[in-house]
Amino acid sequence: MIGADLPVLVEFTADWCPPCRQMGPVLKALASEEGDRLKVVQLDVDANPGTTNAYNVLSMPTFMVFRGGEPVKAMVGARAKRRLLEELADVL
Repeated sequence: MIGADLPVLVEFTADWCPPCRQMGPVLKALASEEGDRLKVVQLDVDANPGTTNAYNVLSMPTFMVFRGGEPVKAMVGARAKRRLLEELADVL
């Protein structure tokens, strides 16, 4: 993530989070369609509490965009792919 050439969209997610599960197909489609401009990854908050706390993630799903290893944008809550793309436009 830190050495990535592309912006990285991280979804802070959990198995027990229904809205997070809803985002699975959306993120898969986004990764497929925007893979040349954006790397998409999921981070399990239960397996990575240190990272989750370091970025003050309190709600799931939380989406953070990292560029050069630094967070440049954060969004909280499930959303449609079109809306997610609109919100990512300024960082792609």
